[in-house]
Amino acid sequence: MTKTITFNELREIKDRLPEGSMQRIAKDLELEVETVRNYFGGTNFDEGQSTGMHVEQGPYGGIVELDDTTILEHAITMLENPY
Repeated sequence: MTKTITFNELREIKDRLPEGSMQRIAKDLELEVETVRNYFGGTNFDEGQSTGMHVEQGPYGGIVELDDTTILEHAITMLENPY
């Protein structure tokens, strides 16, 4: 399922996550940590994979179209249920 969100909204979700969340998401979803970081705007493609994130320049950091929302949904679940 694809989702459109502003880059600033995506970063706000990332910034609200507790410390260690990138590692926990990676472990839970069996991904490299850098792949999860790339999903939230990182650019370390030597260590992690591309995540199907397409950015179009514009206000609020631009518009991001996510090809797969699994990481985003996992992050939102972590915010709603921190433990």
